[in-house]
Amino acid sequence: MKRRIQLLSVILIFAGLLLAIRTVQHRLNALRESERLVDTAVVENAPPVIAFTTVVLGSFRGLLADLLWLRAASLQDQGQYFEMVQLASWITKLQPRFTAAAAYLAWNMAYNISVTCSQPEDRWRWVQRGIELLRDEALIYNPGDALLYKELGWIYQHKLGNILDDANLYYKNQLAISMMQVFGGPEPPLAELLAAAPDEAGLRKQLPEKAALWDAIRDAGFADFAELERQFRENGTLPEALRNKLSAMELRPLEMTLRSRWLRQVFRLDPDLMQRLNQRYGKLDWRLPEAHAIYWASCGIEHDRSGEIKVECERMITQSLKDACNTGRLVMAEPEGFSFVMLAPNFNVIDATRQSYLDAWRRHEAKTFLDGLENFVASAVLSLYTYGHYAEARRQMAAMRKEFPDNPRWRRNLDEFVLERWRQDVRDASPQQAAIMVDGLIYRSCVFLACGEYDTALAHERLAAEVYQAYWKTQGDVWTRTGLPPFATMKARRTQLCLKNFPPLLAANLRRHLAAINQDPNRPPETPPKTE
Repeated sequence: MKRRIQLLSVILIFAGLLLAIRTVQHRLNALRESERLVDTAVVENAPPVIAFTTVVLGSFRGLLADLLWLRAASLQDQGQYFEMVQLASWITKLQPRFTAAAAYLAWNMAYNISVTCSQPEDRWRWVQRGIELLRDEALIYNPGDALLYKELGWIYQHKLGNILDDANLYYKNQLAISMMQVFGGPEPPLAELLAAAPDEAGLRKQLPEKAALWDAIRDAGFADFAELERQFRENGTLPEALRNKLSAMELRPLEMTLRSRWLRQVFRLDPDLMQRLNQRYGKLDWRLPEAHAIYWASCGIEHDRSGEIKVECERMITQSLKDACNTGRLVMAEPEGFSFVMLAPNFNVIDATRQSYLDAWRRHEAKTFLDGLENFVASAVLSLYTYGHYAEARRQMAAMRKEFPDNPRWRRNLDEFVLERWRQDVRDASPQQAAIMVDGLIYRSCVFLACGEYDTALAHERLAAEVYQAYWKTQGDVWTRTGLPPFATMKARRTQLCLKNFPPLLAANLRRHLAAINQDPNRPPETPPKTE
């Protein structure tokens, strides 16, 4: 009897241990999945190679990925980078759910490897590879991962939009050129892109099979729609053989379908979201990196479930809006990609930027958002004043005075506020702020000159040159990276823009006064800044 009781006790203890082990194992499995320590979930949107390696290799994928990581680290130490593009793609395919790895590999290519190249075109290729790894691979396998959207937006905002890289102007120029090729001009025809057929089948539903378009495509020698699409993306326009056969109105549905597919498939941009962002923040210039940073950060906010990444994405949006206000409108880009990119303020986004700072501050009660709001509005008021938008500058100050009635900073009159800011900003200006001050002063000089106020116009031109030279003195050895175009170039470009965009009578007056000045023997000789 005693032995039976002992046996029963052992069985009960053993059963209890099994139950405890089962409970602990269940919790460990749940923890491993929640923390992504094991990759057991089915990967959606995966191409055949991903599905094949997931099933065939199973847990051995991790071992193979480790070997590839070691290989990549060895190649980077040896300065042999070109194989790393393929290695990064393989690692992402072997561990498609390990999004932190894709984020690191993309950052490594866009930042660490790119700066080892001396030529801007070589740097741009590595930055592109980093973007493509996130956008075209990692996000395809993980469309709901907020971290990837945030990292992609960061590359656009910081690497392309900032000035820390010597090749930043080249990056901006290349992005602008590629986007203009997709848009077919400086702006995306969003309404038409949204209404465009998604593919050939949809286009055939819009246009009858017997429409002249399909005969023209066959007569132009295209075997199928895919061949036409390939040539369209190479040239950025419809083939001449088609344009000679049909009118622009007849070809427009085809062109919009091709551009919509190009925008969605290559750049992964949804025209609907682009349009909603324009409505929310003001008209963005989609040729510039700030608009793309706002786009991907907005996607990050939409997909964030934890709330941790949301704050970072909101901060990215407010910072990008601020940058867009300062330099968010492209005036000129060079097709060859080696010349200067001319940027100007985008005053369309001022109200939305101010409101985004206020909303973020109220939601998170973070003083950084409040400090950013005050600095932004102060800079915006200076830009508005410099470009002659005095009423809008006063309106912005009045809005801040209403929001913060106890802050003496916003109780000053506009002229006093701007003069104090000028003294500070010439000393501490970024290249964007310095460019705004110089360009705005030249603009006001042109306005005064067109109105016949010669002395005032000359005073503003001289002040522009003084601001330019004062900024040059603060930059020293970093002028190559943080400097501005030659003063004479900035003056000539702004003058030509004024002649082009002023009302006809004002433009005629400006042209006449410019001719008179050039022939005036008593005009004081212009003293260009010493940087030239």
